Amino acid sequence: MSRIASLDVAAYRVPTDAPESDGTLEWDATTMVLVSVAAGGQTGIGYTYADVSAGRLIASVLKPLVAGRDAMEIPAIWHAMVHGIRNLGRPGVASMAVAAVDVALWDLKARLLGLSVADLLGRARQSLAAYGSGGFTSYDDAQLENQLGGWAAEGFGMVKMKVGRDPDADIGRMRRARQAIGPDVQLFADLNGALSRKRALAFAEQAAMQRVAWLEEPVSSNDLAGLRLMRDRGPVGMDITAGEYGFDARYFRDMLAAGAVDVLQADATRCAGITGFMFASALCDAFETPLSAHCAPAIHLHPCLAARKAVHLEWFHDHVRIENMLFEGAPVPSGGRIGTNGAAGLGLTFKQADAEPYRVAI
Repeated sequence: MSRIASLDVAAYRVPTDAPESDGTLEWDATTMVLVSVAAGGQTGIGYTYADVSAGRLIASVLKPLVAGRDAMEIPAIWHAMVHGIRNLGRPGVASMAVAAVDVALWDLKARLLGLSVADLLGRARQSLAAYGSGGFTSYDDAQLENQLGGWAAEGFGMVKMKVGRDPDADIGRMRRARQAIGPDVQLFADLNGALSRKRALAFAEQAAMQRVAWLEEPVSSNDLAGLRLMRDRGPVGMDITAGEYGFDARYFRDMLAAGAVDVLQADATRCAGITGFMFASALCDAFETPLSAHCAPAIHLHPCLAARKAVHLEWFHDHVRIENMLFEGAPVPSGGRIGTNGAAGLGLTFKQADAEPYRVAI
C-alpha cells in the first residue's frame, strides 16, 4: 500500500501571446491549476485549465478526502471526490477541481509502477494524429495564414480555426485559410455555439465550398436537437462535433443517444479527469462513435493512446505554449502525430522556477 502523504495545489495565470477570441468569447490569459500528490517516494502532477477558485475547492474540499488514501485505489478516491462535491454541483468548477486531482493520481500511480499512464491504461496504439488548433477570430489575415500554414508545413494533416464572431467575414477567412494550407490538409472550423440553427445550416453550406471537414458546435452544445438537425441536413463529408462542455458521463450518454454528433469531444480537464475521460471512451465504444480530445494535449495523449475510438487530439495553441513553458517532457509532434517520450507517468516535470512569475494566490 502507498498511502498519500501530501497534496499541494497552486495556480498560475499565463498571458496570451496576442489577443484571442472565438465566436462567443474573448480572453487575454489562461489559468492553470496544478496539483501535486506524493506517496511512496514519488510525486504525481495533474492540472486543469480553470478559474483559481478550482484551486480553493481542491484545498478546502478535496484534499481532506484524498489524504491518507491508498494511491493505487484511484476509482475509490474518484468516487469519494465526486460524492464530496454533490451539493456543490457536478458540472463546472467542481468537476474541473476533481479533474486536476484525478490526473495527478494517475500520474502518481504510473510513476509508482514505473509505467507511462498510457501503458497503465493499456495501449491501443503507439501514436495518434493531432490537429493544429488556433486561428482565433482576433487574428489578422497574416496571423491566421502564418499559423495554419505553419502547421501544414510541419506535417499536420488537419488544422482548425475559430469562426462565428462575424460569419459574413468568415467566408473570406476560410478561403484564405484554405489557400494557406493547400488542398491536401483538412480544414476544421469551430463556431463555439455562435449561431442559430438556420444560420448555422447556411454557414455550413458556405464552409463546404472551402472543403471544411469538421464543424464544431455550430449551435449551442446544449441544443441536442439542433446538433442532430445539423448532422441530418448539413453538407456531405462535414462532421458535426461537440462535447467539450461535458462534465459527467450522463452528458456524453445523452449527446450520443440523441445522435447529435459525428465525433464526440471530451476534455479530461473538465469531465473529472482521466477517469471521466475513459467513461466517455467506453460510451463511444458502445455507440460506435469516434472520440477526439479537447485541448490539454500533454494530458490527453495518454488516455487517447488507450481509447479504442480515439481518432485525434487537439494541438491547441494556448495550451501547447503553456505546457512547453512550464513542463519538461511536453509532447513534440512529428509529421502531425504524437507519441510518448518513454518516461513514467505523464512524462512531465514541472519547471517551478519558470512558473513562479505567473503564480497567483489561492
